[in-house]
Amino acid sequence: MEKHKLPSAPLGLLLRLLHQHWTQAVEAALDEAGYGDIRPPHANVFTFARPDGIQVSELTKLAHVRKQTMTQAVEELERLGYVERRPDPNDRRGRLVFLTERGRGVRPIAVAAGRLVDERWAGIAGAEEMDQIRQALQRLLGRLQGEDGAAIVPDDEAGS
Repeated sequence: MEKHKLPSAPLGLLLRLLHQHWTQAVEAALDEAGYGDIRPPHANVFTFARPDGIQVSELTKLAHVRKQTMTQAVEELERLGYVERRPDPNDRRGRLVFLTERGRGVRPIAVAAGRLVDERWAGIAGAEEMDQIRQALQRLLGRLQGEDGAAIVPDDEAGS
């Protein structure tokens, strides 16, 4: 397979291609662990779900996706046994999304796979360069969060 150089590729394209590489590694690890029915759109649920439950509307805001997209992901994960919805004790009309025991098994595998990708990339580019990239992206995200007030990044153990 011929490697193509992208001399001045747009940042968005580079980020998308790297994200695809990351996602493929996580999907392969999940598949190997018996979670082959998880699809990329489901990642938003696993990334932002909380032990005390979370409403679909809050998941939607945190993941920056349409409510219809999030509702579909939650419904699929519920059918597959990864999440369950229960009444929200603080909102008569609301329902909270909780990870089931099976759903809680996904996160550690996804996080471990993500760390392996991190290590591989650090082996290729160097740990110092990867730290610089991470810091630059975190600064950019922090500034973007300051502009719109939205929380974009979950804690380290929450997602992949």
